Amino acid sequence: MNNLEEIARQWLEERGVTIKDIAELVYYLQSKYHPNLQLEECIENVNRVISKREVQNAILTGIQLDKLAEEGKLDEPLQSIIQRDEGLYGVDEILALSIVNVYGSIGFTNYGYIDKQKPGILKKLNDKSTGKCNTFLDDIVGAIAAAASSRLAHRAANVE
Repeated sequence: MNNLEEIARQWLEERGVTIKDIAELVYYLQSKYHPNLQLEECIENVNRVISKREVQNAILTGIQLDKLAEEGKLDEPLQSIIQRDEGLYGVDEILALSIVNVYGSIGFTNYGYIDKQKPGILKKLNDKSTGKCNTFLDDIVGAIAAAASSRLAHRAANVE
């Protein structure tokens, strides 16, 4: 594991997101298509996604922007837009799509679905009452889960 990956993983943990949390999203997305799916397989796919440099860069960029917004250190109007997680902003989703794109088009549908459903850790990250700003992080976590789901689906198709 390189230093950038270690930092990306550390920042996820510091923001309250574990690999297991993301793996549970993968399981949520894929269990009906893979009846014998085990959480360990989901964890492996999440780890493989996070090992990609472009994913690490997205994690660090998104978390840094969330932290700056949380601390009130962005200029207006960007400060208010990110802090409110304004629906028409969309840059958070664009950053997330750079992760989804790593494993092909199936990731786009997985990402859209999980972004609307907001199960598990995504529900927690979207809770505005905590005082945390997770405008970018919730989309990044959803995108990692969608990419890991795509990876899992592609590998299963090759086995079948």
